[in-house]
Amino acid sequence: MLLFHRDLGGAGNPPLVILHGMLGSSRNWQTTGRDLAAKYHVLAPELRNHGASPHAAEMTYPAMVDDVLRWLNAQGLARVTLVGHSMGGKVAMLLACRHPGRVAGLVVVDIAPKGYFWPVRREEFAAMNALDLASLSSRAAAEQLLAPRISDWGMRKFVTTGLERAEGGPWRWTFNLPVLSAALATMEGNPLGTADRYDGPALFVTGAKSPYVGPGDHAAIRAHFPAARIETIPGAGHNPHAEQRAAFVALVLTAL
Repeated sequence: MLLFHRDLGGAGNPPLVILHGMLGSSRNWQTTGRDLAAKYHVLAPELRNHGASPHAAEMTYPAMVDDVLRWLNAQGLARVTLVGHSMGGKVAMLLACRHPGRVAGLVVVDIAPKGYFWPVRREEFAAMNALDLASLSSRAAAEQLLAPRISDWGMRKFVTTGLERAEGGPWRWTFNLPVLSAALATMEGNPLGTADRYDGPALFVTGAKSPYVGPGDHAAIRAHFPAARIETIPGAGHNPHAEQRAAFVALVLTAL
């Protein structure tokens, strides 16, 4: 499997690779990635079962790490700064711990090395699976149909960016919804074992309004990443790179 990627600029600078979150794609990082290109050559692959990358029945963190390593080799990238958001952050953490020689620095965005269980996420997936794409007329119509079960406006907007169609054709999800639905519990789990450790420079960026990472998670972060710097961005939720982009970019460009 060779992952699709976008080159977001900065050729000639040290390489920085961005791994997106669940249901996302490289498109979510285009603006922030171009800002980071002031210092880095920014590349954003799309993880398996997402975006334009291949689909596969297996959806596990070790499989995604293997995909990224294969992609790095194909690009001739021996060592990179690795940025991962949410699910992509778990992939980045596991890759850094198991293959530290490939990672010059690690940035993990609003996720901790622990398991999660979000009933609301299951309701969101149930709503997406119940959507009749054959009769769908537009993304706006999809938002209306999803609203009774996905109350958060921002999440509805984010989900429906995953809908596309060819000229005159039916709508389809760009992500592999059946496989992701079946793998949801695996994706929520902690990919790290007790012995996993990365001693290199690491930055964990959290949103002050996000429930994903709190002070109670700092000990677990430092157990696996002893050099970790943990920073919270005021006014940001689960997507600090989008919600407070300038603060996020400034932090990443200076922290490592």
